[in-house]
Amino acid sequence: MNDHEVHAECVRLLREGLPEPTAAGFDDGRGFLPLCLDVDGDIAVVTFLRRPGGVSGGLPPFIEGWMFHRRDGEWMELGGAGGSAFDEPLARRSAAELGGRHLQRYGTGRTVRNANRLLPWGAKWVSQARLRVAAEASHLRVGNRMLEVPAHGHTVVVWGARRAPVVEALALDGAILDALDLDYTLARA
Repeated sequence: MNDHEVHAECVRLLREGLPEPTAAGFDDGRGFLPLCLDVDGDIAVVTFLRRPGGVSGGLPPFIEGWMFHRRDGEWMELGGAGGSAFDEPLARRSAAELGGRHLQRYGTGRTVRNANRLLPWGAKWVSQARLRVAAEASHLRVGNRMLEVPAHGHTVVVWGARRAPVVEALALDGAILDALDLDYTLARA
């Protein structure tokens, strides 16, 4: 699958949402598997598991996140970032397997959304953090937004503020299992 096909699929997912239930693997002959998406107002990010070279490629899969900005009702691609996938990337892990935490940040990205500005100052940024969520957590709270955790445990958070949000992992009963300040983790990375 080339970048144009991936872009078209991302825009389709932003318009229609992720399929229910989420796919459990590469089963339709494509080397592209949507993992999750997050929309916050006029910014969004779509993450997916991609197998280089398509289904028959011998390279290990990797996870990409593409960021978008909605302008005049249309989703415009801003950029993306990616990295190697874990062994068995679709297997959900327990908190014990994630080093005793319910949230594990494994990737970040940042791009400017107003690159066409006339002066060098005043840049508006779109940032993302890709997270692995332990099996004990069912939802994430990001500010006043609630995000459902997919069966595979991969989630993504997008934000446009200067300060990154605090993400809370919640149990099914709403109890807070873990909190992760994305500003702090970005500073350590």
